Amino acid sequence: MKKETFGMILPITLLAYFLILMDNSIVFTSSIQIGESLRLSDTALSWVSNAYTLTFGGFLLLSGRLSDLLGRKRIFIIGLTIFCLSSLMIGIAPSGTMLIIMRGIQGIGSSIIAPTTLALMMDAYEGEMRKKAISYYGATAGIGSSLGLLIGGGLTSWISWRAGFLINVPIAVILILLTLRHVKDSPVIKLKIDYLGCLLSVIGLVALIYGLTSTNVWLILGSIVILGLFIFRQTRIDYPLLPLELVKNNIRSGAYVARLLFMMSMLPYWFYMPQVMQSQYGFSPFEAGIGFLPLTLVNFMVALQLPRWANKLGNDQLLMIGEVILLVGLAWTGLSDFSNGYWLAVALPMIVIGFGQGMILAPVTSAGIHEAPQELAGIASGVTNMMHQIGGPIGLSIIVATTSNFHVQFKMMAGFTLLASLVVAVMILGLGRASKKTV
Repeated sequence: MKKETFGMILPITLLAYFLILMDNSIVFTSSIQIGESLRLSDTALSWVSNAYTLTFGGFLLLSGRLSDLLGRKRIFIIGLTIFCLSSLMIGIAPSGTMLIIMRGIQGIGSSIIAPTTLALMMDAYEGEMRKKAISYYGATAGIGSSLGLLIGGGLTSWISWRAGFLINVPIAVILILLTLRHVKDSPVIKLKIDYLGCLLSVIGLVALIYGLTSTNVWLILGSIVILGLFIFRQTRIDYPLLPLELVKNNIRSGAYVARLLFMMSMLPYWFYMPQVMQSQYGFSPFEAGIGFLPLTLVNFMVALQLPRWANKLGNDQLLMIGEVILLVGLAWTGLSDFSNGYWLAVALPMIVIGFGQGMILAPVTSAGIHEAPQELAGIASGVTNMMHQIGGPIGLSIIVATTSNFHVQFKMMAGFTLLASLVVAVMILGLGRASKKTV
């Protein structure tokens, strides 16, 4: 029987999800100090972030499916344990080599935690409770990234960059203990595991993400071939790692593309905006984190209202409105004159971006698991998170390869959001299908 109150499942899953999002953002504000402390070259320093991104994105499909096949509680605890131990080793790492290796292992832990948290929520709640839970999950996705900049800047400035990773350890231990006590075992699906499919998906996704972050065209083309072989195999076996029925639903497939385009816009925003604040206004890393508060606070306030708005407007309409608002905020930023100061040029459009981001993340997450069978909840969550994870490197690599002008960069982010708006209109709202019916 489903619970009438949220109980402990919601705080456990939201805190775990926040932890992995925050940890990724912390690197943005502490990278200079990490490089100086361990005497890392620029190339080695980039791998502090790349190693985590590669394994996080590369293992998401596998991790999501394993939570269906082997039980969510068991997989969730494994993910938390990997994340906890690797965070400890990162915090005490004596060399850059150990740090980079442990960041890669930490990414594997995160790849398990991310889809399993959403799947656990789908198991625990239904109806109105599920809507509210996913709203809070979406808010966490937005707040975790921007608040990570603030926390990372504060810990780095006041204590050390190591504190940003060591803080994960006691929190992860508490989450493991709470999971053991409060989370029930989910049914285990007795299917064979597609080991070749696992290998192809991991190699293909890792190669794609690395190819994008390193702008290696041959690696990108090779990854597309490998992922093509993976998809071909999924159509030929009875126990696929990625059941293709997931993408046959227009709402789900539209949500996956919209999520990809959302991160193609937002990760470059989180990457470049601290640079704008530090280069244009002389902000410290901590002050740059504080500079994101307009976005974070508005995002949080919007998230609290989302269940009520969704009941009035519907999930799909809310998503469309959010895309348009985000488009306005990013275009405004691209057209702003930074010499007008932080409040006029950055903070005001950031408030609009916060509204848009807050209105997008929960609806697009909900659409990504729309009518997904319970036995596919893990892999549906995995695909949703995979699109979130690979979208950022795609958008950032395109922008980096195209321009170094801040204004053009933000206009390109607005362009990605415009494409997302069209995807939502056609695939999720079904405007194209509706117009054909009226002809």
